[in-house]
Amino acid sequence: MTAAGPGPAELRERVQARLSDFLAGRAAVIGELGPELARPMAVLADLTTGGKLLRPAFCYWGYRAAGAPDGDEIVAAAAALELLHVSALVHDDVMDGSDRRRGRPSAHRQFAELHRDAGWSGDAENFGHSAAILLGDLILGWSDELLRGCGLAPDRVAAGIGVFEAMRTEVIGGQYLDLVAQAVADDASVARAMRVLRFKTAKYSVERPLQLGATLAGAGPDLVAAFSAFGIPLGEAFQLRDDLLGVFGDPERTGKPAGDDLREGKRTVLVTTALAAGDAADRATLQGMLGDPTLDASGVARLRDVLVRTGAVDEVEKLIAALTAEAEDALADAPIVDPTARQVLADLIVAATQRHE
Repeated sequence: MTAAGPGPAELRERVQARLSDFLAGRAAVIGELGPELARPMAVLADLTTGGKLLRPAFCYWGYRAAGAPDGDEIVAAAAALELLHVSALVHDDVMDGSDRRRGRPSAHRQFAELHRDAGWSGDAENFGHSAAILLGDLILGWSDELLRGCGLAPDRVAAGIGVFEAMRTEVIGGQYLDLVAQAVADDASVARAMRVLRFKTAKYSVERPLQLGATLAGAGPDLVAAFSAFGIPLGEAFQLRDDLLGVFGDPERTGKPAGDDLREGKRTVLVTTALAAGDAADRATLQGMLGDPTLDASGVARLRDVLVRTGAVDEVEKLIAALTAEAEDALADAPIVDPTARQVLADLIVAATQRHE
């Protein structure tokens, strides 16, 4: 760490270390319930490594942007966001039937494998889903526990809890909006897809983590509002990039099979743009193949061709560029106290929108 603050790798290491320490303490407590709980803790340890830790980074630098100093307390608060995120991923993978997460089998797949290997009675897949739901619930509760016990002043933590609660409400509401969007696929629109994107990801990934950090630092309303102007367009650009990677990304880098979003039938901005721009044949192809869990590599390639040929990929790239420029302008106007924080947030714009994994 320099006098200005930790670099990206060091911050990730500190957040990861705090997570590991916290989970080790919880494992000692939950282990008293019986040896059966060892496997869920092992699955959790697996899931809490290898992440980009983008949300903790935004929280930490939102705190520093308000002029607050570095400290283990804000690292602990930032780590709470990663627990919240892992909880959402575990539940999301159950809802989507995803096989892999961060290059490893998803939680429900690991639990189903445990059931089969042990030769237990009942349905292995149902056991996997049920165990993963419980694990996600447990992590969600622990995220709140870690934030409340981060060590910052009680009045600051109390104010931060309000942001954290809003964040949880928005992401769960966004998940439901996503379910509805898939259920009413014949009424897919770019506007609906953007609304899902805003509440499921944009606010949750960038705006609220920044506001949480700023609130924990005691920032005034001007900076908190500036982080909305900056965080929402950046969060939207982040998710649009994620949508492109979900279809065109390298599985070795993304940690998920190529085309999973297509197999799940996600009505993303990318897909709804193609539906709006394509001809009757293109729409028939998209509507007929999206959401097919057996979609193979040739089917993914066929849908990719439609997405490129209709101009949907180019349109999404243009939208990413426009939203990125909006975020850059908002950052330039934000009343940020710490110049290092301003530069790091500028770097995070690049990391969020130009990534390959």
